[in-house]
Amino acid sequence: MQSDSELVQVALGGDREAYAVLFRRHERSVLAVALAVLGDYHAAQDAAQEAFVAAYRNLGGLRIGSSFGPWVCKIARRQALRIRKQAHRAAENEPPAVEPSEAPSNGEVDEANRRLLDAVMRLPRHERIVVMLHYFDDRPVGTISEMTGRPVGTVTMQLSRARARLHKWLKDDLL
Repeated sequence: MQSDSELVQVALGGDREAYAVLFRRHERSVLAVALAVLGDYHAAQDAAQEAFVAAYRNLGGLRIGSSFGPWVCKIARRQALRIRKQAHRAAENEPPAVEPSEAPSNGEVDEANRRLLDAVMRLPRHERIVVMLHYFDDRPVGTISEMTGRPVGTVTMQLSRARARLHKWLKDDLL
């Protein structure tokens, strides 16, 4: 079994199989580092993949070949932080408030729609964004996923939780 240092030297010589061995040896720890930052398995996989690509491109800059594992984990952490920052920026670009289409013609919102809008505005930011995009802007879940950088399953779960929360709040308001 070759050491990381030996594999790095062979990979620098152009042997892609040596880099594949390094990948298989460290892929779990790199994925774990990214998952710890992002909390989302699919996003962590993306970060891990980007980390290994960046490591391959910059392999010549690694001074101590035996430190490949910690080095690629550090790259993975930076990639995960970058992805998390991009997702946060996308979440901040929430859509403007849209009045319901059934608003009275005098420009005032009836009581039921006002309560609904108030409840939507009380939702956590991440749920409010997906609710407004889906129900007010009529966007499909796949499009919301692309816009926010969140997986489709996450968007679906956020919509489900928001609906449950809104149902409870509006039901409690009536009692």
